[in-house]
Amino acid sequence: MPLPNTGKRVRGSTTGRPIMALLDLLGRRWTLRILWELRNGPLRFREVQDACGGMSPSVLNQRLAEMREAGIIETTDEGYELTKHGLELMEAMTPLHLWATKWAKRRTRSAD
Repeated sequence: MPLPNTGKRVRGSTTGRPIMALLDLLGRRWTLRILWELRNGPLRFREVQDACGGMSPSVLNQRLAEMREAGIIETTDEGYELTKHGLELMEAMTPLHLWATKWAKRRTRSAD
């Protein structure tokens, strides 16, 4: 699957607005999990794979390549790590994470 580009058709959008292109990329299987695992610093390939529950190496390679091409992660001597843009993305996702935590608590309370 090619990397989603703004201004071109992406999953869920014929316009390719930037938010839709980003959501297309982030909505790919394992992408958010990889980003989450890299939030605290660099990891080597095998460490990412283990942190993500042992996903297949081919899928991991593909997702890492897509995120490198998108400028979200980079390869360093220490392994894979978030770029400046990747760190900004994770910072932007913090309010969503906080909202999801509150939502989960409400759902748990309502199930009791």
